[in-house]
Amino acid sequence: SAVGRGPEVPFRSEAYRISAVARGKELRLTLSALDPAAGTPPQDLVVRFGMSGSFRLCPAAELPRHAHLRFLTRESPPRALCFVDPRRFGSWRLGHAWQPERGPCVVSEYQAFRENVLQNLDDRAFDKPICEVLLNQKYFNGIGNYLRAEILYRLKIPPFEKARTVLEALKDQEQERRKKDPSLTLSKKVKLKKENADLLELCHTVPMEVITAEKQLFDPEHSDNYAAFKNWLQCYLVPGMSSLRDRSGRTIWFQGEPGPMAPKGQRPRKTPRKKSPQLKADPEAPAPKVTPRALKQRRRAAAKPPKSEEKEEEEADRPRKGRARGRRKAAAAPALPEPEVPLSIRRSRRTSARRGKGAAPAV
Repeated sequence: SAVGRGPEVPFRSEAYRISAVARGKELRLTLSALDPAAGTPPQDLVVRFGMSGSFRLCPAAELPRHAHLRFLTRESPPRALCFVDPRRFGSWRLGHAWQPERGPCVVSEYQAFRENVLQNLDDRAFDKPICEVLLNQKYFNGIGNYLRAEILYRLKIPPFEKARTVLEALKDQEQERRKKDPSLTLSKKVKLKKENADLLELCHTVPMEVITAEKQLFDPEHSDNYAAFKNWLQCYLVPGMSSLRDRSGRTIWFQGEPGPMAPKGQRPRKTPRKKSPQLKADPEAPAPKVTPRALKQRRRAAAKPPKSEEKEEEEADRPRKGRARGRRKAAAAPALPEPEVPLSIRRSRRTSARRGKGAAPAV
């Protein structure tokens, strides 16, 4: 598009195929011509989605806003595969190479990802809180803000615990798992692994839950499906959870204590819970204070004998003084249709009433 910030894609073909491979937070598109005799070389570009980027297939005549990259079809009417990025944090670059500073993917390269973390725990990056290290794409390529909250919540790990303290304990577990126990069958080993999943394993299984159910959770054609994603969340943006900003300015949601490396000068904010329709009284709540004035009023009311029902009815039927009595009589009388009065006579009535020169003429 004219306002897109990415580079122009130098690829033109009458008929071509788009294929894609994902790695962590990057997606590589390959454009290849269907006719090999055309002599058009394939073109690769690597896309980063940012916070709001996505691909959408829609009619070419109804392009969504912020469709910064478009691939058109030749059908009638034509459609467009668009890279939509409202906040413009996403980008694309030409070429097939992944970003060199990104580590192995937590989903597609799990074993390499696990070894990359455990073999580099002496890196200064692991001196930071675990919630900040989980966003370091050099070691946790594919983990984002909502995933880190869900992973730490399931393991009951304080978000501001030192990362090396959390991850060094996994080295001993790694050695124990490598020892083969002949008495355990493969199914039992898998069951034990699921029941005792560690942080690195959840960095793989939790994103896989989202990928498996993405058709129900993130289908852009059905915005109501966002409710399914909210139901899947256990911690991120969930009412009753606490939140703090880490040193990079990102908000982390958690439950319980934040941990020893929590930022100073901040107090955890709690996401408000939904108000229940009926509030039950707390039996242990302190009784409200009674002022001396209220106490005197209670004593006076107790000293006066209560009125009988007959007296109350008599007083209610009694005419009252002033305007209230007139209003009561008017309300008790049956409503009669008022005759229409000419405008000139109505004016004369008001004038005579103001001047006090007598009653208005009868009609």
